[in-house]
Amino acid sequence: MLAAPLLLLACSAKNSRQHPMEDVPTEPTTQVVKTAAEWRQQLTPEQYRILREGGTERAHGKVYEDFKQQGPGTYHCAACGTLLFSSAHKFDADCGWPSFYDPAKAQNVKLSKDYSLGSVRTEVTCAVCGGHLGHVFDGEGFNTPTDRRYCINGGALKFVPRDNP
Repeated sequence: MLAAPLLLLACSAKNSRQHPMEDVPTEPTTQVVKTAAEWRQQLTPEQYRILREGGTERAHGKVYEDFKQQGPGTYHCAACGTLLFSSAHKFDADCGWPSFYDPAKAQNVKLSKDYSLGSVRTEVTCAVCGGHLGHVFDGEGFNTPTDRRYCINGGALKFVPRDNP
């Protein structure tokens, strides 16, 4: 008799790991500071490379294809759970990475000059944990209210569908 409830618990626990995008994260109320070892334990190797080392995922990859199929919802930092973007502000820039024209909460993203790669770009990071998200570009002529493109690594994001309880 105990086997059935235990089996159900095991299946639900396994299922939550298979679909981490559906868990509603708890937003931090203070800065999130962890050691490299703590981040490595929490994040996948790809998330660590993007969020903690400033990496970029491959353009037009599986994460981007998944992003294009996602309906209404919110996008949170995959490292700390902070609300960053909303599907209401996403658009298809056909650049190979998730694109938004505005953050959901401006205070949750930090913009700074990035002088790498021999040019000046504007880097976007999570204001709560410092995780690298991507870059923002102005004046590209997209038909959006801001004429800005937040070009964000999908691996840095956690999607939460709007109908999530």
